[in-house]
Amino acid sequence: MKLSLPALSVIFLLAFAAFTHAAPAPDFTLKSESGDNVRLAEQRGKVVMLNFWASWCGPCRTEMPLLDDMYKRYNKAGFELYGVNVEQDTAAAKKLIEDLGVSLPVLYDPDSKVSKLYKVDAMPTTVVIDKKGEVRFVNRGYKAGDENKYRDQIRELIRE
Repeated sequence: MKLSLPALSVIFLLAFAAFTHAAPAPDFTLKSESGDNVRLAEQRGKVVMLNFWASWCGPCRTEMPLLDDMYKRYNKAGFELYGVNVEQDTAAAKKLIEDLGVSLPVLYDPDSKVSKLYKVDAMPTTVVIDKKGEVRFVNRGYKAGDENKYRDQIRELIRE
């Protein structure tokens, strides 16, 4: 049986993907909307989504209610979602949360320490972490329909 170059390329990529390991998610502690400190390491055993956002980001505003729906749907299945606001002044973020009526937990990273740990270079950036505390998916930006990709990622990791 003779394999073509494209077929060999696909086989190589699949084999490579099977042997790559997820990177450990950098631990952090941030203040939540409620005033409590939230530490990532304490979420082990759950699938965790970190959504880095800003109130001035149009795609973030569009995405937030969709993420809130996912949070409500999968939270009881071992899924936690944190909206990580990256602004120095949290007033605009708090107003947006109130205006949108979202209930997902929001954390504040006013010094961008956590954003730097996760190499956030686009708004929004959504990081999905598995139950072992390893970064499995990093999604930069948002376009309509990306929520379907997020759901697939969440479901895959919940099943593991």
